[in-house]
Amino acid sequence: MGEAKRRKELGIPPREKPIKLPKLDKESIKKKVRSTLYKYPIIPFLFYGAAILVLIGGVIYVIKFYKLI
Repeated sequence: MGEAKRRKELGIPPREKPIKLPKLDKESIKKKVRSTLYKYPIIPFLFYGAAILVLIGGVIYVIKFYKLI
C-alpha cells in the first residue's frame, strides 16, 4: 500500500511538496556585473576608498576610546 492511499484512508491531507527554489544563472549574473564594471570603471575605486575610510575611522575610534595617545 502506498503512502497516498494510506493517508487517504486515515483522512490525512496529502503531503505537501517541498518548495523548489529557482536556480540562479551564474553566467548571466557575471555578464551583468562585468558589463556594469566596464561601463563604470570607477566603481571598484569607490568601494576600495570607502573600505579604507572605514578602516581608518575604526582605528581612530579605538585610539580615542582607549586613550592611547
